[in-house]
Amino acid sequence: MVYSRTGCASIADSFVLLVYATLGMSTIDWIVLLVTLVGIILYGVFKSRDLHGSQSYLMADKNMPWYIVLLGIMATQASAITFISAPGQAYTDGMRFVQYYFGLPIAMIVISISFIPIFRKLNVYTAYQFLETRFDRKTRVLTSVLFLLSRGLSTGISIYAPSIILSSILGWNIYLTNVIMGGLLLVYTYSGGAKAVAHTQKLQFLIILGSMAIAGYLVVAQLPGDMNFGDALYVAGKAGKLNVITTDFDWKDKYNIWSGIIGGFFLALSYFGTDQSQVGRYISGKNLRESRMGLLMNGMVKIPMQFAILLIGALLFAFYSFQPSPVYFNRQAYSVLQQQEPATAQRIDAQYNRLQAVYGQQASAIANNRSNETLVAEFKATQQQMSVLRDSVRLHINRVAPTSDNGDTNYIFLYFVKNNLPKGLVGLLFAIIFLASWGSISAALNSLASSSMMDIQLLNNKTELSEAQQLRYGRLHTLFWGVFSIIVAMFATQMGSLIEAVNVLGSLFYGTILGIFLVAFYMKRTGGHSVFYAALVTEVLVVVIYLLDVISFLWLNVVGALLVILISLFIPQRVGSEADVK
Repeated sequence: MVYSRTGCASIADSFVLLVYATLGMSTIDWIVLLVTLVGIILYGVFKSRDLHGSQSYLMADKNMPWYIVLLGIMATQASAITFISAPGQAYTDGMRFVQYYFGLPIAMIVISISFIPIFRKLNVYTAYQFLETRFDRKTRVLTSVLFLLSRGLSTGISIYAPSIILSSILGWNIYLTNVIMGGLLLVYTYSGGAKAVAHTQKLQFLIILGSMAIAGYLVVAQLPGDMNFGDALYVAGKAGKLNVITTDFDWKDKYNIWSGIIGGFFLALSYFGTDQSQVGRYISGKNLRESRMGLLMNGMVKIPMQFAILLIGALLFAFYSFQPSPVYFNRQAYSVLQQQEPATAQRIDAQYNRLQAVYGQQASAIANNRSNETLVAEFKATQQQMSVLRDSVRLHINRVAPTSDNGDTNYIFLYFVKNNLPKGLVGLLFAIIFLASWGSISAALNSLASSSMMDIQLLNNKTELSEAQQLRYGRLHTLFWGVFSIIVAMFATQMGSLIEAVNVLGSLFYGTILGIFLVAFYMKRTGGHSVFYAALVTEVLVVVIYLLDVISFLWLNVVGALLVILISLFIPQRVGSEADVK
């Protein structure tokens, strides 16, 4: 039978596929997977059983210690996309993606000095409440809408990431798994709010870090008997996968040290300083010191953590240099080509098998004879031929199934997990990717609910709401954004590398949002009228620049922030606008 991702499988067909899929995963894997997921849901519901109003539902009563703040911040940014896509990103493009985070520690210092004290002093629910105090209501609403749009869309992509796994395990239609993944995390996010999010993230992230460390160890442990960690690093390095630092300057180069430090600084400043999904984590700290500690510790540990995750991808490349690998890791997409054009697939398989046999011999040869540059050149030439062949596979699949999920990067780590890890650990690794997704998505849904309720609905409310009413509306907003994100996930199949897609999407909005806040903090003579229209013009220009492909996406954060500042200087204040500058 052929089951298309674009169609809806019947209940009977889904049951058949479920039975078939369980044959590929052991009973102990299923037990580990289900117990872990159900346990997290019940734990989240249990820890949030004493909710009483919006303060507890949206802000966890502002009573979190610094280590909970730290784990919450890291879990919010380290979604399933990080653990699915980052190893694949390093496998295909090398480790240069880590430079994307080089500006983050500097941003953490700036936010701790300038942003957190003001947010704490004003006792805000959302970062955008401050903008009404500083500027006016329309600027607050505009900034909130930009956040809601960007975060709502990226949360949909984050739901799609673990849905890939569930679809891969069970063979289910991707749209069905989107609904399941989004629905499961809504159970405790809807009922428990920020308190459930904070406590579940604590467990989720600790389990995730331990499991990823085990997976990295097993990549090395399963190398051929005569190969070790040093050999794997050498092969990965000669293949160009250990390109951690790239110093060449190019406006269109997405990942180099300049775009990382400068563009990454502006992106991190906007994300952690103005995105409610992060602001909500650290303003829930017990006091100013706890909030600052959590944020600064994040700046210290994020780069080493991301380096380690990307290193797993580089090691996977070395692993599959010595061991057989598929021509296309997205086996479901490749099976469509095999069924639609069997002759084409057979020709590709035969060519790939010949190249892979030669490639494996060359990898072993250069590991054992590191001074032979001729062998290295031959190894790189074969690698290039295999890369070209994989690109041709993608083009063939796009031609025969243009609406299906044709990407390969997001499936590389999953393929290793499913085919090389021991029983029990497979279930745990799949579970931790679900948990990573839930940690970031639940925080995002909580922040979306906070912003839409506090910055949109309650601004237009004529009567004051009771605590019970605020709690009910908070849950309804959470439910709305959950459904919205599931709908967005249905359209995420054509976005390629998910970790890159999320960052590109954020860069379209974050620069403008950051520019508004920079004007608010540092340009005391500029009022709401000027910054409001400067932000509107800037957002249009940023989208145009992106569509014209003038510069790489990280620079959009710099351009957006600077344009808001510059344009606001040239837009005059309204007549009698002294009250607009607060």
